[in-house]
Amino acid sequence: MKNSNNLFKDGDVVSIQKTGEMVTISKCQYVKHMKKYSYTVSEHPSTFYFEEELQKPQEI
Repeated sequence: MKNSNNLFKDGDVVSIQKTGEMVTISKCQYVKHMKKYSYTVSEHPSTFYFEEELQKPQEI
């Protein structure tokens, strides 16, 4: 799904805020009843994350 409102797109490398682990977005999906996006990552395909649980890597 392509939409300019989502923070991340397929292939983006992000970190999981809770663990700091770097992961790659494999799928993005809008959850209509929650009115936010969920993301599946390549490293943990059976788990999904919401935007607030992920962050772009810090620039050095």
